Amino acid sequence: MTHAVETVSTGSTTGGPTAVNRDDRLRTALDELAEIPTGEPRRDVLRGRVIEHAIPLADRLARRFAHRGIPLDDLTQVARLGLVKAVDGYSRHRTKTFTGFAAVTILGELKRHFRDKGWIVRVPRRLQETRIALNDVSGELHQRLGRTPTVDDYARSLGLTTESVREGMTCVRAYDAVSLESPAHPGSEERLSESIGDDDPAMRAVENRVMLRPLLACLPERERRILMLRYADDLTQAQIADRVELSQMHVSRLLRRAVLRLRKECGPAADALGPSIAWPHRPPLADRWGVADSGCPVQLVDLPPQVDDHEYR
Repeated sequence: MTHAVETVSTGSTTGGPTAVNRDDRLRTALDELAEIPTGEPRRDVLRGRVIEHAIPLADRLARRFAHRGIPLDDLTQVARLGLVKAVDGYSRHRTKTFTGFAAVTILGELKRHFRDKGWIVRVPRRLQETRIALNDVSGELHQRLGRTPTVDDYARSLGLTTESVREGMTCVRAYDAVSLESPAHPGSEERLSESIGDDDPAMRAVENRVMLRPLLACLPERERRILMLRYADDLTQAQIADRVELSQMHVSRLLRRAVLRLRKECGPAADALGPSIAWPHRPPLADRWGVADSGCPVQLVDLPPQVDDHEYR
């Protein structure tokens, strides 16, 4: 065992002819490692020396995948884990060179890590494999066709349906994401969230609804129903009169009385309602109204005094 350890320790990490000698030295140490029973202290020592000697190979393979959305430190750890698996799984009866076997094992671990951990949004494995196939065939199609391949070109080349190709192209967006706290432009202090955010116009409507909900609950049932029919269901006064079995003039008076009462109960806050009580401009129906759990309207467009609603039908 001492001879094997010394052989590994004197190995070179450079390329060229010495790389062949290094592989021979590693293989000699691995052959001796296979003959040592599990649990022997000297086996752990020799195994650690072999792994330490081959770490540059794992690190070099990890650097090939740098700048692809996963930190290099994480890739290095994954590659070294693959190296450990290669040392434990090597057999001279299956392959002659250890470095070739180790490289395949390490690359497999790295690709598996990208497949399982590299996606921001988890997508089905079928789509991941479609995306990889698209990337593999893209260069060949560009060269052969002399232009950018179309969806049909990819589908014919891979034997897939056009829908599957489109799904594979779309899933690329789920692979990586940009933080909202990142700079909006290179060297800029402005954050990305500051350039895409905007004021939500519905926020004002939320305040209005919260303020009007208890006020509407204080109105008589008949007036609440008339208000909802007029401003939620957008019925005319004549249609409301038929529903509640009252005259149109009586409906008009009830509407005006209910609106004035709401304005009085709101007090100075009524001016803060802004467009919610503007007249004669009428916002879209969905913007003017919400319906509370009780079925009562919670947002209102005011009727001006002495103006009959039929003028605005």
